[in-house]
Amino acid sequence: MAQKATIYKVELSVSDMDRHYYETHKLTVAKHPSETDERLMVRLLAFALSAREELEFSRGLSTDDEPDIWKKNFSGDIELWVTLGLPSEKIVRQSCGKAKEVIIYSYGGKTAEVWWDKVKTTTTRFENLTVINLAAAETNALAKMANRSMRLQINIQDGDVMISFDDTIAYVTPLTWKESSN
Repeated sequence: MAQKATIYKVELSVSDMDRHYYETHKLTVAKHPSETDERLMVRLLAFALSAREELEFSRGLSTDDEPDIWKKNFSGDIELWVTLGLPSEKIVRQSCGKAKEVIIYSYGGKTAEVWWDKVKTTTTRFENLTVINLAAAETNALAKMANRSMRLQINIQDGDVMISFDDTIAYVTPLTWKESSN
């Protein structure tokens, strides 16, 4: 019998001084049985860093042809495609062909660096692609915050991120490896 997803209730308050975006999102997030706490928290961080109206989680790990997070316009076109992890060059190419803007949030320390060294030369042609790396120590600290019911406050200023939950605070400094030219 297959395991079912675990449901997390999250109130995500985003104060993004860099983009002048201030909003609270009440989210119901399904954590796939194979998903780690680290990946779940990276998903929430990616949501906050990309936050805008109509941004939503897709079916995620259960489907190969959807990103982790996306924003579609009213006609169903994908405006923003957000993927976590270390996708193959083929997946990057397909994503860039399907969406107006693509953001990859890589994480995993040395593994992410090896992945980037492998794909960076083949991805330079994608003008709509942004690649952001999250340091392993920072995402590990986020994983420790995972809880089935969370009220997360995320403050973003000058590219730095502060995440607070109860009396725990974590700091993340996303490193842009490739910036979209759109």
